[in-house]
Amino acid sequence: MKLLRRARPALLFLSILAGTFINAARAEAGETREIIVAGGCFWCVEADFERVRGVKDAVSGYTGGTVANPTYKQVTRGGTGHYEAVKISYDSAVIDRSQLYNLFFRSIDPTDAGGQFCDRGQSYATAIFVTNAAERADAEAAKAAAQAELGQRIVTPILDAKPFYTAEGYHQDYFKGTNRVLTRFGAISQKDAYKRYRKGCGRDARIKELWGADAPFVAN
Repeated sequence: MKLLRRARPALLFLSILAGTFINAARAEAGETREIIVAGGCFWCVEADFERVRGVKDAVSGYTGGTVANPTYKQVTRGGTGHYEAVKISYDSAVIDRSQLYNLFFRSIDPTDAGGQFCDRGQSYATAIFVTNAAERADAEAAKAAAQAELGQRIVTPILDAKPFYTAEGYHQDYFKGTNRVLTRFGAISQKDAYKRYRKGCGRDARIKELWGADAPFVAN
């Protein structure tokens, strides 16, 4: 009985995820809606969610702070109050906000208040930004479900939305860029640099450790 109780949150999440793909196969186009989340490096969040059926676009940017039109250097240096964040546009007939929030929690380490993986500091912390009571209720429900499944305290805050500033062009779709960049491995393409960064930062290893088979963007 104890094992069954522990398995219930995971079974619930799997049923939600299965419903996402079933609905995607039969739904017609619906209304385009948006959510904004912060999950550490915005390259990684963007790369993950652009793989989700029903997601139309994922845009890297900055939000949550007090400085208008911040630059990447300003945000990562600290003092702006901004997070690296991603605005996710989706087809509401294919996937809904609750499903996206459930996927989001399982794509991050929501127990870490000091940043994400090798990236430390407030600008790399996790958060969900909401614009109304319905979004907040869905986010709180997803947070509670994730906490029940993990059995650990989740520190990801749910915050009132502030202006979202789109990041510099070279950050957009960085994970599939073909431009060459200079790294400690020499001059390599952006997409290869991204792969090396993601692995070296330990993102997928930690997510797999936390979420196991429920990690939606990590090969198990």
